[in-house]
Amino acid sequence: MTRRHIRPRTRMWALLTTAALVLPTSTLLPTASAAEQPRGASAAPARNANAQNTPAQNASAEKPAIEVHGLKGEYFSMSAPGARDFATLGGTSLDPQVNFSGLTGTFQNLTGRTEHTTARWTGRIEAPATGDYTFYGIGDNGFRLFIDGKPVIDHWIPDWDKEQTSASIRLTAGEKHDFRLEMFQDVGGANMFLRWSTPTMAKQLVPESAFTPPADFEVYPVELTVDESGRRLRARFEGKVSDLAAVKEHLTVEADTTPMPIRSVTVAPDDRDSLLVTLSEPIQKNQQVRVDYDGKGGLKNGGETVPRILRSAKNASTHRLTTEWGDRLDEKNPLPEYPRPQQVRGKWKNLNGPWQFSGAGAGEQPAFGKDLDEKIIVPFPVESQLSGIERHEDHMFYRRLVNVPKDWKVGTGAKDNRLKLNFGAVDYQARVWVNGTQVAEHTGGYNAFSADVTDAVKGTGPQEVVVAVTDTGGRNQPTGKQSTNPGGIFYTQSSGIWQTVWMEPVAPVSIDDVVTTPDIDTGSLAVTVASDDATSGARVEAVARDARGKVVGRVGGPVNTPLRLPVANQRLWSPDDPYLYDLEVKLVQGRSTDTVQSYFGMRKIAIEKVGGFQKLVLNGKPVYSLATLDQGFWPDGLYTQPSDKALAFDLEAHKKLGFNAVRKHIKVESPRWFYHADRLGLLVWQDFVSGDLTDETGHQAFVDQGREMMRQHHNSPSVIGWIVFNEGWGEWNREETGRIAESVKAADPSRVVNAHSGVNCCNSKGDSGKGDIIDHHDYNNTDPAFPDAERAAMDGEHGGFTLRAPGHMWPGAPTVIYSGVADKEALTRKYVENTEKYYLEAAGAELSGSIYTQISDLENELNGLYTYDRREIKVDPVRVREINRKVIAAGAAAGERDQLSGGGSWALDEGTGTTSRDAGPNGEDLKFSEGTTWAPGVSGSALKFDGQGQYAETEGPVVDTTTSYSVSAWATLDSLPGNYATVVSQDGRRQENPFYLQYGQGAFAFSTPGGIRARYVTTPETGRWYHLVGVRDAAKNEIRLYVDGALVATATPGPADVSTGPLSVGRAKWSGGNVDFWKGSVDQVRAFDKALSSEEVTALHASQKP
Repeated sequence: MTRRHIRPRTRMWALLTTAALVLPTSTLLPTASAAEQPRGASAAPARNANAQNTPAQNASAEKPAIEVHGLKGEYFSMSAPGARDFATLGGTSLDPQVNFSGLTGTFQNLTGRTEHTTARWTGRIEAPATGDYTFYGIGDNGFRLFIDGKPVIDHWIPDWDKEQTSASIRLTAGEKHDFRLEMFQDVGGANMFLRWSTPTMAKQLVPESAFTPPADFEVYPVELTVDESGRRLRARFEGKVSDLAAVKEHLTVEADTTPMPIRSVTVAPDDRDSLLVTLSEPIQKNQQVRVDYDGKGGLKNGGETVPRILRSAKNASTHRLTTEWGDRLDEKNPLPEYPRPQQVRGKWKNLNGPWQFSGAGAGEQPAFGKDLDEKIIVPFPVESQLSGIERHEDHMFYRRLVNVPKDWKVGTGAKDNRLKLNFGAVDYQARVWVNGTQVAEHTGGYNAFSADVTDAVKGTGPQEVVVAVTDTGGRNQPTGKQSTNPGGIFYTQSSGIWQTVWMEPVAPVSIDDVVTTPDIDTGSLAVTVASDDATSGARVEAVARDARGKVVGRVGGPVNTPLRLPVANQRLWSPDDPYLYDLEVKLVQGRSTDTVQSYFGMRKIAIEKVGGFQKLVLNGKPVYSLATLDQGFWPDGLYTQPSDKALAFDLEAHKKLGFNAVRKHIKVESPRWFYHADRLGLLVWQDFVSGDLTDETGHQAFVDQGREMMRQHHNSPSVIGWIVFNEGWGEWNREETGRIAESVKAADPSRVVNAHSGVNCCNSKGDSGKGDIIDHHDYNNTDPAFPDAERAAMDGEHGGFTLRAPGHMWPGAPTVIYSGVADKEALTRKYVENTEKYYLEAAGAELSGSIYTQISDLENELNGLYTYDRREIKVDPVRVREINRKVIAAGAAAGERDQLSGGGSWALDEGTGTTSRDAGPNGEDLKFSEGTTWAPGVSGSALKFDGQGQYAETEGPVVDTTTSYSVSAWATLDSLPGNYATVVSQDGRRQENPFYLQYGQGAFAFSTPGGIRARYVTTPETGRWYHLVGVRDAAKNEIRLYVDGALVATATPGPADVSTGPLSVGRAKWSGGNVDFWKGSVDQVRAFDKALSSEEVTALHASQKP
């Protein structure tokens, strides 16, 4: 095999970008040719022939010449949308391989656009070994692959993420073949991946080493390598390097497009031809590394100035993104805590730790009594670092030998204890054998299951436990955010056993479940003890104790029957006081006694009308649920936390930052997570787990597994609501969504039901109108939810502000969906300002909760308040906690404003100053904006507005717009408005105010939301005084408009809206902004807390008429 070595004596240098990475526009070249400069022989790096050779120089002379791998990447703009041609070349680059998770940034930087673009990669491909190779392409959008000019894959189709497979191609080691891959990007995201496999080589990305660029495509000779620690990068040149003083300021090292902080740049002590760049944070294994030297730092190679270099580096780092808890993991005894805090037994044995493991084929049966080839650490998903396997298997076997302690007295006799084998969760289908006898079969990746294995136990020696698991991650299984093709907002799969496995002895007649429901209205706890083994003669006793151990209530009665346990002097559970009672439950039948320990909290959650809005109410008081999105992934354990302290960390972080709630997003955690939420005091919104549900099997799995989740976590006082659907994920029918929500409510009336979080978003089938919550996702703060007559409103997701954290990021191009910020200060400021602007006032009015995305980074999503490894907090906790405190306090004070009565009266006869006194009972004086002036009025003085932003307003609302009211004013127009101009209005929380008394589009109007107006068509005389009166008559469900004492128009309004803001004169408000300014004079403004009759309006007009 002959390789061409690139040498400066024989090459023209092209200063090239790496298109695999998203680069700032300022660092890119418009085309490769624009950067090419010819060099002759005299330009070769010079060496001093008389200089004495040092050992380092001698070593340099023996080093192999620098080789370059990769492909020529060309990026084009289409001639027109849909043309999918290669019309205009925007830029050319050296790309290491076809491994692009995000190409839109590259297209933007090289072509000036993110859509209607194309790309072409050319070069030569060489197989590492002779064999039959199959190629696999997947991208967004279409693509086609040519080898030696012949089409291998042709998928020039505008779809996305649909893998295409080639026919087998015979490649011979050492032979180079012409390579060309083309793709087009229509709209939206863009990605492209190329993999290959042989009968003896697993499917994998085609590596950089397999590619060489075209012969006429040249690059500056330098070899860039990140060492195993990830903290040092070596740049090897073909001559001695010198003049390093300013290099650091002109050098950028990026890992997956993120600049890494550089600590120092020095000559390598073992090689004077090399630079050694030391980084402050480590580069992770598998990150793509780009080096950008701008050519202005004075660096010399062999005495000659080094020009600009933009190049990918070989990444030999073995550093992994881990947590501090994972680093300290005891593989022999991981997660040693008892896993089920609400049903604790004294004797048990943890089966976490090393198990035997092997992958399996579809339909393959286990071979009992035989060792498996590999070792796995249970209960970590097979794909996780901590499992020790770190790969996906569709089918797999686990095996372990266990000993049953003799003092457990397990046996098949009537007086013997029974043996239960328990699994916290196995994803997705599990079958369990003990000593070759199948004892359990379970489907569903998020719920616990148990088996009585007593009859399968043999003797007193080791017992063989074998578990077979299937998890394809395919359609019609609830998978949550797991993906077989992770990227963006979907993440690595978590297959197999991922929660604690344990066994325990139980009495011959044992407790299967304890179900508790608090009732604070009666000061009691409903308790049902379930047992399949018990007969009608079995008896239950439950005893409640407070935190000091004092008995506060007890109850006895039959098994499988609801009992009511009184709780003396109940202390209510809340986020501010998460008080928990201990509960001991005994089941006695004959000589058999089974005892479990549990706990409970006394609380009530409901939806009630507060301040005119349907609001979330905890223990009879309004509560604002201020939460983050918590998705429950870990860089080392994936779905499984590396320790119990880690499990509690995210919840403690919520409390530290001042949140009082958490949304567990499309994942169900272990019972210990709920225990921590219970004891710390967080309101939990628990999602059902979605999936790609396309048929009745998937639909039923979604419902059944969701209902089982509800049952298993029913007792947790922190869980206040069930979220059935998220956006349009897995939803198949709007009416069915409503029916499911109603069935969930019927199954658990003690909690609120959110039928559809993000009903406004992302392939949602629309609002079913069911459930207790109407929920919008509002990342752009343009589409807030609003309560209706029955449902409270929540913002189910918002925020998502991205901040990169070098050294703490998962390999792969960062996903920046919403907006990015530069540093910790910027993220803190943006969070505080966004929360204050959009949620502070809303918390005290129409909104019952909001959920910020998210508590921690997650794989390539960098929008967390903590990094993915939880080693760094990305915001100032003091400032975040303070704004959160204000929002929660505003929510708690909802409905506390003074009762509105008596209306208001402003004669506007002061003639000077910037306020006008309210002669009504509320004392709501009008305050004038800058530029408002005085003018002669109907009697005395009046306010004068020029239509350019002047107005007057009270401090708060004057009339209750949810019932009957009237407003009146005298007004003149100096000119007719182009659209509308408003005399009097009162601000609310919707896009439109509850009413407008105005003129526009050729008519005086009394207007209400939805464009419903009582209109009187006329062309008013400029300068003439008109008396305008608007009336809302709730009893008649009618709005009326009077002009100069006469009824001129009526209309039927929609539902009445609440006013939360001031009464204003001379302006309106739309979508939170002041609009429709009056140009003219206004006098004698009145507001009444009743619907004036026609006679009363006539009398009012007559009393004020000039």
